[in-house]
Amino acid sequence: MDYVYHYQSPLGGITLTSDGAALVGLWFDKQRFFADSVVQDHEEKSLPVFEQADHWLDLYFSGRDPGFAPPVTLRTTEFRQAVCRIMLTIPYGRTMTYGRIAEIVARQRGVPRMSAQAVGGAVGHNPVSLIIPCHRVIGAGSALVGYGGGLDRKAALLELEHADLSGDFIP
Repeated sequence: MDYVYHYQSPLGGITLTSDGAALVGLWFDKQRFFADSVVQDHEEKSLPVFEQADHWLDLYFSGRDPGFAPPVTLRTTEFRQAVCRIMLTIPYGRTMTYGRIAEIVARQRGVPRMSAQAVGGAVGHNPVSLIIPCHRVIGAGSALVGYGGGLDRKAALLELEHADLSGDFIP
């Protein structure tokens, strides 16, 4: 059984899902790939993980780095999980390019190259937006591209964080 919770942010409604112990989804309502992993059999219910996520979101939308993350379970492929783990290393207020993530994935897999487009597909299917900060991933030359919640939201989130858009963060 999955559980659903709703949060109203300054940038629109957010739907969160949980397996009962950890978050498995967090999306702006009606964003691309919205609720890909929500099972048909779900229930709206208050859970400790939703309370933690609610607190995290309150801190985040007040313009502060929450400094913690609620528990997350990723129901996705190993490749997408690897990309999500890299996104989790991007600090609040910093950015990283798709190309840089591709370089890291290639190094981790022991291959000479990885496609930035493949990384873009994985980033675009991030099941736990905001907490796994896909909005901090930018294109070459600091281009704001590719955000399922809309580029206006991506820009607003980066502005909220006073983000350095140089894209040069190297973990």
